[in-house]
Amino acid sequence: MTKVPLTVRGAEKLREELARLKSVERPRIIQAIAEARAHGDLKENAEYHAAREQQSFIEGRIAEIESKLSNAQVIDVTTIDAGGKVVFGATVDVVDEETGEEATYQIVGDDEADIKQGLISVSSPIARALIGKQEGDIATVQTPGGIRELEVVAIRYV
Repeated sequence: MTKVPLTVRGAEKLREELARLKSVERPRIIQAIAEARAHGDLKENAEYHAAREQQSFIEGRIAEIESKLSNAQVIDVTTIDAGGKVVFGATVDVVDEETGEEATYQIVGDDEADIKQGLISVSSPIARALIGKQEGDIATVQTPGGIRELEVVAIRYV
């Protein structure tokens, strides 16, 4: 299986969620199933079926996170010598050439992307256009609304 890039922060968030699911959520669901079983007839016991469904969801999420972590290539951008170029994990300040609108993006793994926080997936059109650029370069991005030109103003490796 191919390795999936993940930032140090993204890997840590996944580990925290995994720990919470295993130490808090799993025992809570097991307790809920035990209580529902104590009520008797399981065929018509909605609490039992709801708890089992929740258990299935949690176990699936645990397996998914463990798989992601085992296939992750954790990249610490602070240790990379990128030579002033935009690379995975870099935080990039850009200005839209047409509108003058400023934005800051960090290029992260697919699972970490959250546009509201300025975290864009490495496979997104904007990230693909920015990768390899240096300060002062113009990145041409094909968007649903047409072509946008973004000037790279600053690059940080934090």
